[in-house]
Amino acid sequence: MSGPTPDKVMQLITGAWAASILGAAARHDVFTALEGNPDTAEGVARKTGISMRGAQALLDGLTGLGILALSNGKYQNRPDASAFLVKGKPSYLGAMAEVFLEDFGTWQKLPEAAKTGMPTAPHTTDVADNPFWHVLVTAIAPLSFPVAQLSADRLGLSTAGPIAWLDVGGGSGVWSAVWLGVNKQATGYQLDWPNVNAIGREFVARFGVGDRFKTIDGDFHTADLGASKYDFIIYSHIAHMETPADNVTTFRKFRKALKAGGTLVVNDFILNDDRTGHPFAMMFASQMLVVTKDGFTYRQSDYRSWLTEAGFPKIEIIPTPTPATVVFAR
Repeated sequence: MSGPTPDKVMQLITGAWAASILGAAARHDVFTALEGNPDTAEGVARKTGISMRGAQALLDGLTGLGILALSNGKYQNRPDASAFLVKGKPSYLGAMAEVFLEDFGTWQKLPEAAKTGMPTAPHTTDVADNPFWHVLVTAIAPLSFPVAQLSADRLGLSTAGPIAWLDVGGGSGVWSAVWLGVNKQATGYQLDWPNVNAIGREFVARFGVGDRFKTIDGDFHTADLGASKYDFIIYSHIAHMETPADNVTTFRKFRKALKAGGTLVVNDFILNDDRTGHPFAMMFASQMLVVTKDGFTYRQSDYRSWLTEAGFPKIEIIPTPTPATVVFAR
């Protein structure tokens, strides 16, 4: 036969199956059980406490997805599983897989959101101290590790001396955890909701730098950030939830709060000007559709326009090894 096959369409149709298999395996520590120790379905069932039938079904699915390898009746982690799905590793994305699994109900209402242009999630992003963030912030932290490290290297933080920064909506505190580890003289401040800041303090403390991590409880929309206080301001994965006008207003506040010569670091899922880009970033617009009233996936030209209007004359946009893009504005 010639012409297209249904493989690609079938892969997309069964995408929820793949995500469910991955999320279930992460929840039952299948990848952790197999790390460095290939085993049979019987062995995996015994180690994880799940049924033999369930273990075999998950292992079949994971092998079919290319996450596990099967040899002589034993299953083992492929490199991607070893790097990102073994609990305890800094790059662990299994918690994110579990969070997405629980969020399927929201996505099932995407047709309604697409028709009306309004969110269908039970808790939208404008809900103060949304309980969903308390689960999400640490689950997505591994996505920011390489971006925070890349930014620290590019900004020369290791030799910058006794600097201070403000991480606005910092969540888990992952940026401060990385930056405080790079610069032993620095102090990191985080502005977020009280319950999220509590999670951030616990997370950052695990890296042995919690004594230099300070939290400020509040809403960045209304908080007074002061003037000429910080060498850097971090704004990671927040701009996509805001309107263009609100982003300009916020960037103006940041400009005022930065010291002379200071840098604003924006990390987000950003598209090229023709609305192409990383597949995750392109799909993220639909996530914004179902959970926000006004949020979206914006283009590089949007950020350049907003930052210029807010008074930042020098703007640098850098790709990263992740689906996100980082912007340095001075």
